[in-house]
Amino acid sequence: MTGGSGSRPHAPVKQSDPLDLLVGRIVSAGGFLVTVVAVGTLGFHQLGDGLWDFWDCFYMTVVTVSTVGFGETLPGMADVTGARAFTVFLIILGSGTLLYFVSTFTAFVVEGDLVGALRRSRVQKRIDELTDHIVVCGVGSTGVHIIEELQLTDQKFVAIDMSEERLIRVDEELPKTELMYVVGDATDDATLHQARIEHARGVIAALHDDKQNVFLTISARALNPRARIVAKAIDDSADQKLLRAGADAVVSPYRIGGMRMVSEMIRPRVLEFLDLMVRDRQQNLRIEEIPIPDESSLIGTALRGTDIRKTTDVLVIAVRTAEGAYTYNPGPDTNLEEGMTLIVLAATAEVGKLRDGITDGSIGRSA
Repeated sequence: MTGGSGSRPHAPVKQSDPLDLLVGRIVSAGGFLVTVVAVGTLGFHQLGDGLWDFWDCFYMTVVTVSTVGFGETLPGMADVTGARAFTVFLIILGSGTLLYFVSTFTAFVVEGDLVGALRRSRVQKRIDELTDHIVVCGVGSTGVHIIEELQLTDQKFVAIDMSEERLIRVDEELPKTELMYVVGDATDDATLHQARIEHARGVIAALHDDKQNVFLTISARALNPRARIVAKAIDDSADQKLLRAGADAVVSPYRIGGMRMVSEMIRPRVLEFLDLMVRDRQQNLRIEEIPIPDESSLIGTALRGTDIRKTTDVLVIAVRTAEGAYTYNPGPDTNLEEGMTLIVLAATAEVGKLRDGITDGSIGRSA
């Protein structure tokens, strides 16, 4: 069940580059410092009433603001009314401004702001080119396994989490490719736009709270009515709420964990096989689905009459009709029809070969 399918997608919000934001902080601090120097220079020149030129006033201002302690560099300054009072004011204002500038610049470079900004800017440029990807919201105990599986199956995805530290840690633990991520609140439309949700094919709501997942599902459905949304439910009572909010499927980790424990008890060899299938990094076997395009030459052809087994090492374990009926272990005389989906067991690379071959027509009827 999906909700809000008639909603109009919101216009994308242009996001500020993280590097630009940090550079802006430096520029702002520098602007304050320049303003103080300018005020000091003009102030001394005005107080001197032509007694000192602008260069001498500028030099005195810099000496005062920097607190280097050279003393009074303007001749006759002691005799000018208000000059020393203005100097005291300038010392207080200037030293504070200089301290703000230095601390901002130090935090920018030494504390990692610069490195982090460069990383986020580089990642955001890659995200801005994504289409037909998956947005993973929440990188907690569930989200980290979602990311691992998406990486193993070569899926395009963007992760969203409030903690950049957690995202970086996950990136370091799963170093297959650089993790594309957005730091922010996944329930915020601006954050979802930053992950290009309007161009995504799917959203996984894996936040730690059912209420947040419901709110996220509503937002995601409004921003992209076409996306497939899979949501995590911690409490069984949240299932129907998530479906009504617009989720296409709801997964309960606790329910699945209970079923897994029972399976370990009564059918341990089946679980052992499935675990080996998933964890074997050499073969990387997966059960995948491959839709048959409407214009495919495979339509109207029996399985025995296709190039599938000749060109790929793929085992077709089931077919799904357009009406939703499944045929398990289809025989060689099973006809492929419009709207059908092949359920196959194969290594990830072989699945990609079959999907590409069916799409571009290189895999079709046998000669």
